[in-house]
Amino acid sequence: MVSSRFIITVIGVDKIGIVSGITGVMADFNVNIVDISQTIMEDMFTMIMLAEVKEANFNLASFQKTMSEKGDEFGVDVRVQHEDTFRFMHRI
Repeated sequence: MVSSRFIITVIGVDKIGIVSGITGVMADFNVNIVDISQTIMEDMFTMIMLAEVKEANFNLASFQKTMSEKGDEFGVDVRVQHEDTFRFMHRI
């Protein structure tokens, strides 16, 4: 079984339904939340998730596009990066 992990970040002005909208897309793509951190600082919504998919034929590009479109609906920035890419970009 193939397993891929992703870092998903969501940042923007808080609105009702952001978590539901984002996690709904994840459910549609059979993406599981491994770990999650979410906070609201004044009116700014921030969420970061470690997510995992266990499908060998997972279409990352399609998932990224759909997540970005859902973020646009709520006026938030949604980024999906493979865990290895995220770690490489944020190493010291």
